[in-house]
Amino acid sequence: MTIERQELMSYLDGLLQPDQFNDYAPNGLQVEGVEKIQRVVTGVTASQALIDQAIARGADVLLVHHGYFWRNEGSPLVGIKKHRIKSLMVHDINLMAYHLPLDCHPELGNNAQLGKLMGWVPDAHMQSSGVTGLGLYATLPAGCTGIEVQRHLSRVLGREALHIDIPSKPIKRIGWCTGGAQGMIEQAVALGLDAYVSGEISEATVHVARENGVHYFAAGHHATERYGAMALAAHLQQELGLDCEFVDVPNPA
Repeated sequence: MTIERQELMSYLDGLLQPDQFNDYAPNGLQVEGVEKIQRVVTGVTASQALIDQAIARGADVLLVHHGYFWRNEGSPLVGIKKHRIKSLMVHDINLMAYHLPLDCHPELGNNAQLGKLMGWVPDAHMQSSGVTGLGLYATLPAGCTGIEVQRHLSRVLGREALHIDIPSKPIKRIGWCTGGAQGMIEQAVALGLDAYVSGEISEATVHVARENGVHYFAAGHHATERYGAMALAAHLQQELGLDCEFVDVPNPA
């Protein structure tokens, strides 16, 4: 199956609704390549390693969660930015990126997919700067200990989750937001949740968790954000008949 680049862009914009977000980087087409699209590679971050994998697989599109041109990023095309963009352009590969839209999609998004993998059925959205769907929270059918949640997270994600334990507190209500959303632990506290999960941890996160009696789990930025790009590849293959493949470039962070 082959489609025009503009047709794919229009489909993705309709699916992910990037106009609804005030994001940190442009969503959609970031580097223009070939017009006719047959093969798509998806991944988390448009690193040189992922670009090399896209080239090796003969991709027409590299579709990622973390693309380029972030706020406060330097403009000159030098160093690794030059090498990455040159690699894409020499091989006529389109780079498309969706950041917050791929976090927040109610079915394909990183947060929805993490909840599905963990068996957590969302009660409602957490809110962050007016962005709906950036975080979710759920009531667990049976209360769990922090150690049980830590082991389940580690097993599902294939990576040891760091746990700030509140030993005397069972977990009945848990919130989560993938990636670098450790700051949203403040919303978890305000919502009266027993635990909160994100990808990263800051020094201050430890104190907020301990002093408010909220379990905190840092399960890995990359590890928690693989699943939106993976689900999007499967969706595009099923709905558009494109040859789509998710490629994971391991990252311990």
